[in-house]
Amino acid sequence: MAERKGEIIRKTNETSVSVRVDIDGTGKSKISTGVGFFDHMLDQLSRHSLIDMDIEVQGDLHIDDHHTVEDTGIAIGQAIAKALGDRRGITRYASLDLAMDETMTKAAVDISGRPFLVWNVNFSAPKIGTFDTELVREFFQALAQNAGITLHILNHYGANNHHIAETCFKAVARVLRTATEIDPRQAGRVPSTKGMLA
Repeated sequence: MAERKGEIIRKTNETSVSVRVDIDGTGKSKISTGVGFFDHMLDQLSRHSLIDMDIEVQGDLHIDDHHTVEDTGIAIGQAIAKALGDRRGITRYASLDLAMDETMTKAAVDISGRPFLVWNVNFSAPKIGTFDTELVREFFQALAQNAGITLHILNHYGANNHHIAETCFKAVARVLRTATEIDPRQAGRVPSTKGMLA
């Protein structure tokens, strides 16, 4: 099987982002965005998806974290799309409820080539430490749009905002792991009656 790896270098007036992914990795990561909580979440994304990620970001953090988080999501999404290629043989669909202490969050994905995010998650505070909670949605919007995936995230319940955010990243990681896996019964076919995913 051909290596499923992708690399994206994205430079704007606001950020400089370098991302390398290996879909068939072991969840190893080397992450530096300058935003501590975000680094922690990306480490969860890599570890639980088993997608190796090497991410280096320099952003305009003197303004805020928004551009750094969004542009990282864009680059990760593009790198995943590049690594998956025409998506032959993949499982394509996955859905999972993930528990963490008092919190339960559901993620569902269709690696369809049609980007869409359904977000049903509410935080009870605007920040987790110094991190803006609204940026969690911004990250997943950028990821879904640029990876070409339909992604649904639903928080059933939870009291701790850190746990709510973390279950979003872990649940998405787990469904990405399943949906990107090669299904031997597909025998290299594109998993669509159309013959393509778009």
